[in-house]
Amino acid sequence: MRYELMIPKQIRQAIADNIPVVLPLGVLEYHGEHLCTGVDTLVITETLAQLESEIPFIMLPAFYYGAASYAVEGPEANGSIHNRPEVLYPFASSLFMNLLRIGFRNIHVIVHHQSENFAAGMPTDLSFKLAARQTIFDFLEKQSGEGWWGKADSASYYEGHEHGDNPFNWIQAYPLLSDTIQSEYPIDHAGKLETGLMMAVCPEGVYMDHFSDEKWYTQTAKEADLDYGKTVLERVKNHLRNKLTQIAKG
Repeated sequence: MRYELMIPKQIRQAIADNIPVVLPLGVLEYHGEHLCTGVDTLVITETLAQLESEIPFIMLPAFYYGAASYAVEGPEANGSIHNRPEVLYPFASSLFMNLLRIGFRNIHVIVHHQSENFAAGMPTDLSFKLAARQTIFDFLEKQSGEGWWGKADSASYYEGHEHGDNPFNWIQAYPLLSDTIQSEYPIDHAGKLETGLMMAVCPEGVYMDHFSDEKWYTQTAKEADLDYGKTVLERVKNHLRNKLTQIAKG
């Protein structure tokens, strides 16, 4: 279900049912001559679109304007758009506070850009992860006042964690490709993995007639095909099914 198409009655029911709310988080970035700029976001939104009829979740409008960086190419005539973390953090904080005030407690942020070492993090996901943590603190203090953790009714706080009752699970962030998937299908930039996955989910963004192997990072793209992309896609869909059907408590 697309959030922008929901009416209040549907939103209230989704809150009551603890339906997952999903934010596709990505960038606009140069991906060689054969792929469109929105690859890192489109692989998320288009994969989720294929799951819409299978499992209940709400998809927020995608955020395309993360910290792309200019590590691959400069923006001039190439299309990359880079927003620094100090710009991203206040936006993410405001967004999360809005979602919590609305009543959502099962919020998922899915990332693909620079996600090969997600535990350490990169500027886009770190900005949103920090904003998520701080916003939850702010929200809890707004609800219960300063010192909420130290009050007597929080004596079972850690015991509650063992049963899944943890407010810091209200907002989760994770990569589109899990560590397990990445170990079997190595992540790349505009190479075999991303090109094949785009063939499977968004073929209109793939222009192999413009392919150039001048850049080292695009050279494996010529090995990509639809079957490979579909194989990766099925693994990713299974990963997301598992994540989005876990019950988040809080």
